Amino acid sequence: MLDKTFSTTDAAVADIHDGASIAVGGFGLVGIPARLIDSLRAQGAGDLTIISNNCGTDGFGLGLLLEDGRISRTIGSYIGSNKEYARQYLSGELTVEFTPQGTLAERMRAGGAGIPAFYTTAGVGTQVAEGGLPQRYNSDGTVAEVSKPKETREFNGRLYVLEEGIRADFALVHAHKADRYGNLVFRRTARNFNPDVAMSGKVTIAQVEHLVDEIDPDEVHTPGIYVDRVVAVGPQETGIENRTVSK
Repeated sequence: MLDKTFSTTDAAVADIHDGASIAVGGFGLVGIPARLIDSLRAQGAGDLTIISNNCGTDGFGLGLLLEDGRISRTIGSYIGSNKEYARQYLSGELTVEFTPQGTLAERMRAGGAGIPAFYTTAGVGTQVAEGGLPQRYNSDGTVAEVSKPKETREFNGRLYVLEEGIRADFALVHAHKADRYGNLVFRRTARNFNPDVAMSGKVTIAQVEHLVDEIDPDEVHTPGIYVDRVVAVGPQETGIENRTVSK
């Protein structure tokens, strides 16, 4: 389909099903597809696996899905300042797979590029490679599930760990600009994980601030071949993840 535009975010996420794996763009609160997440929350799908750098903050974005108990598993780099994320993980309500930040980005990019796995030095000599990272706790605080050891191999005298690519059922991204063919342009730091997330989804949905008739090919960050649905949402404000003020 050449024209990939949808009229509403509700329509764009309507077929996301219970148990789906969803890659979500953004870093903290920058460049997150907040409107798509709001529509997903209203839609009602649960038992979700969320692949994202983190889950933002309490009461916003992915934090809302956490509060509703709609996420059963996450794959990400860190928990950060999201108190509900930490509470669910430590109380045994949530399975959490930690992966180094750069590895997470490459796992999503590799999945979109058709690469099933790759070797990296990140995590060699740690529990990332050797296994034993707590992924799920029991309600009494004991560890219920830990990560498994990963394959390692030596290249030119240096040890590497094998990491698998990620191919998510759906991907949600935020872009500054798009055309009707799904070509995307990201703005400044909102570019972060969004291009890799867009590649990793079997069905990629983009909320965009500006829908235009034409984009110079040299400006395109993510080609439309990776994008299935586009929804114009207008300008979006970025919240403040941690506010610090002086006396």
